[in-house]
Amino acid sequence: MPKRTFVYGATILLGANLLNRMLGFAYQYLIMAHIGGEAYGLFTMVFPIYMLALVFTTAGIPLAIAKMVSEEVSFGRYLQAKAIFRLALKILGVSGAAVAIILYFVSPYLVQRVFPDPRVLTVFQICTPAIFIVSISSVFRGYFQGLQNMVPTAISQICEQTIRVAFGYTAALRLLDSGVEWAAAGLALGMLVGEVIGLLAIVFQYQRANLKFQAESPRASYSSRHILHKLWQLASPVTVGRLLSTGLSALDAMLIPLRLQVAGYAAREAVTLFGQLGGAAFTLLTFPSVFTFALATSLVPAISEAATQRQFHVVRARSAEAIRLTILIGIPCLIILFYFSLPLTAFFKSTEIAPVLRVLALGGIFSYIQQTTTGILQGLGKVHLPVLHSIIAAILRIPILVYLTGLPQWGLRGTAWAYTLGFVIMAFLNLLAIIRNTGMPVDLQRFVLQPLSGGIGMLLVFHFLDPILGRHVVGYLGEFSLGLTIYSAILCFNGAVTYNDLKRLPWIGKFLPL
Repeated sequence: MPKRTFVYGATILLGANLLNRMLGFAYQYLIMAHIGGEAYGLFTMVFPIYMLALVFTTAGIPLAIAKMVSEEVSFGRYLQAKAIFRLALKILGVSGAAVAIILYFVSPYLVQRVFPDPRVLTVFQICTPAIFIVSISSVFRGYFQGLQNMVPTAISQICEQTIRVAFGYTAALRLLDSGVEWAAAGLALGMLVGEVIGLLAIVFQYQRANLKFQAESPRASYSSRHILHKLWQLASPVTVGRLLSTGLSALDAMLIPLRLQVAGYAAREAVTLFGQLGGAAFTLLTFPSVFTFALATSLVPAISEAATQRQFHVVRARSAEAIRLTILIGIPCLIILFYFSLPLTAFFKSTEIAPVLRVLALGGIFSYIQQTTTGILQGLGKVHLPVLHSIIAAILRIPILVYLTGLPQWGLRGTAWAYTLGFVIMAFLNLLAIIRNTGMPVDLQRFVLQPLSGGIGMLLVFHFLDPILGRHVVGYLGEFSLGLTIYSAILCFNGAVTYNDLKRLPWIGKFLPL
């Protein structure tokens, strides 16, 4: 089996996630321009509860699969890795089916008791079968993640997103004449069909895989009870963390529209604003996370493998490199989001939330660092620490969100400041934990000064060119291109990006001379 670095795996996922995010951008534009923020608000109102059900179903097992498989593969025990995969597939197949069936039949009760708008019932019922499908898909993705083979996951994600966009938009547009709630149901139907296609794609990849097993015992060396015990040991803290995260998202989905009504907005206005917050502001803010998600996914098996073999110098080097790459990618993206917040939100027909995007952009780099550092801690086996840190951040964030969102002069800007505070707190707590557990040195020059110097050069380009080239799409694209070119040139000049960094990239590196 060919050996892959975590940078290689991250780059593979980055390519897939970048394509998916571009499709997602087009999808969000079509929704906001032709379907409306109200329909998207109804759809996103259901999503936190759907994600909460997924957490109960999967119980953090996919991450545990990735970590356990990577450990077994590092010692050449490929048959044992397959045994872990098969047992996990049985567990999540049963739990996924059970949760989906139960949730479908109790959905009328939940809608009446939990959601602020009863029109979400059909959307919720369409989403429930996807719980079973995603549970099965997550086992395959966790298995390939543990093998540090990100290609099957990348192909699956591309197929899923392509079908979701095409089918979801078509269904929503056709159903819009029947009412906004039916348009939202069309978006949910697109998600369901996309998940089905994504599952079929990764199963096909699994069947095609021709793993070369090294000589070992013909039978798995661990009993099912031992595998179950270790799966639960690794999965339970992740389950708590994801329950907390999705529970907080569900709470936000209920609190924000209610607090906006307190601030003076009508009920339908509040739902529309909430839809614009998720459909425009957070869609733009999370665009750079296509990289940090790919990096965090690749880091878990890479860090776990190095820690299992007690190569602590490798752990420190990979951790520092991951954080450095996160900052290098995040800074130019956030500068663009802050400086061009008005035209970017205008693209989504949501210019009124441009000030909200500016506030979120200030905390965006900490959001990306939070995601990468969580992957590092999970790879180290310290899966409980991100959970603890998210609890601390939530305790401080939620009261501020409730208070500021309910003030007429703050509204969604208050919501954005609360989120920014939460990003900052969790990022710093995660960083401190990594330093304490690995001894990773903090290189302020490479982490802060070099990227910031590139960012300043980029800002100067925008400052001088925007009055000349701004106000139309081609001009903005020219500004982005020149700004990113100057940023990259400064990074190469000050040593933030080296020739060795470029050599390690797939596709590009192999064409560079030694």
